[in-house]
Amino acid sequence: MARVSALLRRVGKEQLTPVLRFQFGGVSVDFSKPSVTRNGVAVSLAAKEMQLLRCLIDHRGQVLTREWLLGQVWSQQPFITPRTVDVHVAWLRQKLEEEAQTPKHILTVRGEGYRFVG
Repeated sequence: MARVSALLRRVGKEQLTPVLRFQFGGVSVDFSKPSVTRNGVAVSLAAKEMQLLRCLIDHRGQVLTREWLLGQVWSQQPFITPRTVDVHVAWLRQKLEEEAQTPKHILTVRGEGYRFVG
């Protein structure tokens, strides 16, 4: 019964639609250009960082595993490890969070993956 209840809760979650523009904290993201600003100053993101940020924002509030993120962002590249996701998340935090050591938006869910709160 508990397993069925858990599955029903997961299925019942509302689906978030992908966005073209998103703001969180002092960060403004425009995926149509693509461009990112933090407190009005342009931030340069690599293509993979932008794709990763897009996945996190499009699935905000959900826990995303490293393996799932690898499949979404690095699907066509062989020999990529889950550690690659960790490194790119760290770079995003350094560029976008007020304090990279204590992030408020790109959170680690220990033993599972990452969750974006915006």
